[in-house]
Amino acid sequence: MIDSGAVACEVKRLTSLAARRGLWSESTNGRAMLKSIKGRLALIAVLAGLCGWYLYSNGLKLGLDLQGGMHLVLEVDDAEGTLTPEAKADAIDRALRIIRTRIDEFGVEEPLIQKVGTERIIVELAGIRDEDRAKGIIQQTAFLEWKLVHPAAELENVLPRLDRAIVAAVGPEAVRKVAVADTGRPKSIEELLFEPTRGGADTAAAAVTDTAMKAAPETRDTIAALRPLTALLNQGDSEGTFLVAEEDVDMVRGYLALPDVQRILPRDIELHWEAEPVGRGARTYRRLFVLEREPFLTGDMLENAVAGRDPQFNQAQVQFTLTRRGGRIFEDVTAQHIGDFIAIVLDGEVTSAPVVRDRIGARGQIEMGQAPMEEARDLALVLRAGALPAPLKVMEQRSVGPSLGRDSIQQGRIAGIVGLTLVLLIMMLYYRMAGVLSVLALGVYTMLLLGGLAAFNATLTVPGIAGIILSIGMAVDANVLIFERIREELAAGRATRTAVDLGFENAMSAIVDSNLTTLITALILFQFGTGPVRGFAVTLSLGIIASFFSAIFVTRTLFLIYLQRRSAAEPISI
Repeated sequence: MIDSGAVACEVKRLTSLAARRGLWSESTNGRAMLKSIKGRLALIAVLAGLCGWYLYSNGLKLGLDLQGGMHLVLEVDDAEGTLTPEAKADAIDRALRIIRTRIDEFGVEEPLIQKVGTERIIVELAGIRDEDRAKGIIQQTAFLEWKLVHPAAELENVLPRLDRAIVAAVGPEAVRKVAVADTGRPKSIEELLFEPTRGGADTAAAAVTDTAMKAAPETRDTIAALRPLTALLNQGDSEGTFLVAEEDVDMVRGYLALPDVQRILPRDIELHWEAEPVGRGARTYRRLFVLEREPFLTGDMLENAVAGRDPQFNQAQVQFTLTRRGGRIFEDVTAQHIGDFIAIVLDGEVTSAPVVRDRIGARGQIEMGQAPMEEARDLALVLRAGALPAPLKVMEQRSVGPSLGRDSIQQGRIAGIVGLTLVLLIMMLYYRMAGVLSVLALGVYTMLLLGGLAAFNATLTVPGIAGIILSIGMAVDANVLIFERIREELAAGRATRTAVDLGFENAMSAIVDSNLTTLITALILFQFGTGPVRGFAVTLSLGIIASFFSAIFVTRTLFLIYLQRRSAAEPISI
């Protein structure tokens, strides 16, 4: 038998406690009502409105598995085997920081850039459209040097010796084999040197070196009469340059790569090709620069680089600013070499070689001719980020098409709708009116979760969708705990409002324990996990916070609204 006096005392005690906390007050007509219901509703409305605004303005950012993109596996290019394992590991660590800076400036949202093991880097760029451009920005070494241009006479003086070394490297066996074609016509030196292999200058040079080791120089005059190096290097159009016909560039590269040729070249000079060809009449040439071997300044002293256009010729250029120390060095060198040429060398190729008209301080520009502005912006970007410590080669490249993302979204949408519908039906059928209130609370939870993802610019992935579904289950589980505690209090003879209050109070510890332990696990996954695991951890963490708020605050607010229109003794359907 229920003691009505005890129930009344219990209600009075809970009402007094709530009044002290600002939750209850007595109206003028003596009926107990929730004074803070309007405040609660205002708070819920503000949070839901903010989340809706973030969701509308920022939208949900989709990951690589949902919207497609590019997946790269990079490794330090050490074909010669000169790097130790420790040096490789250090190069990977430095390259990781530089690539992350480049990608951030490139503007890709939420890229995945991480080290795998000690020798590889994984780069995932979601939503990327121009994959070749992104790949070029990532791989470009961007090693910048400033070198003085030497007079071309320093190379001209040794050209006869270079020709003799080239003839010696070819040898009579190669001449007897390929000097005369089937038609009886003597073959050119290019055919002679490069017909056995078309793999490029390095491969060709290796083939020539191999031939030289097997043959004695007995027919030098015959070979030299075909096309010697002196015939391939035309007089340059500026100080310290030669012009080489574009079709002869590979041949000259092969000549210059020969070990005997390298030994004859003066020790204080180094030969560099210009990055872009130039037109002279009806033919296209490429400049070969004679430069000082050691640079007087490198990109390590670069402070900033910005793409722009030359106001006089409307050509693309990159304006750079040096550090204070770099500016002093640049100023001293230019003051001593007025009238000389200074070559700006990027990754072994000359981008421009302006003449020094006056002392130059910490500012200058790299002329890019007719190159598009996009290329100038990319160059400025990689220069700002710094040079890679070593070249990187692509070990694996995958392009994830958007169709895969659409399929994943569609399948996830179907799974979510089916699962959520079943859960909501079971809740409403089993808990009746209380289940309806929990469904309304889950609607608020969904808005909070999606808005939170948009507010933090989090990327939604397929594992992230799994985290959302799991957090929905936890939100439902919290409501189940509360409803079962309310049922226990009602079975014990408590009044309706008392049972509701005690149900929320008794379920609190279990809800806090389960949510807190899951949140700690999610934070650990985020700290130590990889990209997909971190995506799961982010959505799970936000989902836990949103589910806790919806179960404890939103559901209770809805209960208070529901109960204030009923008498204290009237039972509820739960």
